[in-house]
Amino acid sequence: MKPSSVQIGVLVPLSRPGWVEAGGHLLAGLELGARDVNDAGGIGGRPLELVVRDTAADAQQAAAAVDELAGLGVVALAGEYHSVVARAAAARADALGLPFLCSSAVLDALTEQPTPWVARLAPAQSHGWQIYADFLLDAGHHRIAVAAQPSVYWAAGAAILRDRLAASAGTVIELDMRVLEPADVCGELAGNGATALLLLVGHPEPAASIVKAVRGDHRLTDVLIGAPAGQPEFAEWATLLGDDGAAIPFLRYLPERLSPLGARVETALRERLGQPPSFVAFEGYDTVAVLADMMRSHGADSARLAESWPHVAVEGTRGRIQFTRVPGISVWQWAWPPTQIVERDPASDRFRVRHTG
Repeated sequence: MKPSSVQIGVLVPLSRPGWVEAGGHLLAGLELGARDVNDAGGIGGRPLELVVRDTAADAQQAAAAVDELAGLGVVALAGEYHSVVARAAAARADALGLPFLCSSAVLDALTEQPTPWVARLAPAQSHGWQIYADFLLDAGHHRIAVAAQPSVYWAAGAAILRDRLAASAGTVIELDMRVLEPADVCGELAGNGATALLLLVGHPEPAASIVKAVRGDHRLTDVLIGAPAGQPEFAEWATLLGDDGAAIPFLRYLPERLSPLGARVETALRERLGQPPSFVAFEGYDTVAVLADMMRSHGADSARLAESWPHVAVEGTRGRIQFTRVPGISVWQWAWPPTQIVERDPASDRFRVRHTG
């Protein structure tokens, strides 16, 4: 008799307006992780099965998916890329008593109150974006403009940057993209003396149009364009923007050198994706590796899994993963994944590291 599978519910953005390319990389990592688990004998001889649901960057759709997956009897939840969506999923997981290992979303306030049910692999936004602010200051940028759209995520990022720069007598000027067109951004930059413009906006639009406008304005040749949220990580960015998309620093969560496991996974992910894997794909793989290790050690029981977050010690693709309680963070947190600020090299289209944190 074939043993019944152990099911993990997976949340990923696979359709618009979700960031489909990021969702595809995340799912590729999750699926590769599950394949490796099953090749190694599964969970106590039972195959691991991923039950995938598309969130489409919609918080209500994600919450409904959590309810559905809980009804199907999944042992735990994994995944999600968009922070606002992950927050909705985390709230439902907390209410239902279902363990959720969030792969990629970084919003500090993933839940309103501390919860034993949710853990996160990605660094909190305050950690990564403070590193980004320090990079700007070290590079001599003290007057920063941000092209921003309304969102809890963008607002939180702007506040982190503002506080960090203010501590060093820096200034953040907000450009409201609800009322400005990309061409208007050029006029604002030319008049306000900012030496850097950060893209706190959606991808591909209006981010790509803003980059094209600024790159094409002779008055702004010395203005640094930055994208702390990581838009240039994916191949679509280079396809849309070509040379204009190079030399735009962004945050990514990879070490300077991958471990032997990471190198093996990188090769397998490259074959699966048909392109170099992003850090998001590694986050997906590590998510399954952690949950599988927990289930092998503590059993495929939701309550026992939630109790075991502080006992995790897993060698992932990007380092040793352990969870702690971090002040100001309401979930169990890996503190911290390796963090880099990189950009596409205009001469080669490869990534070059500008800063590590």
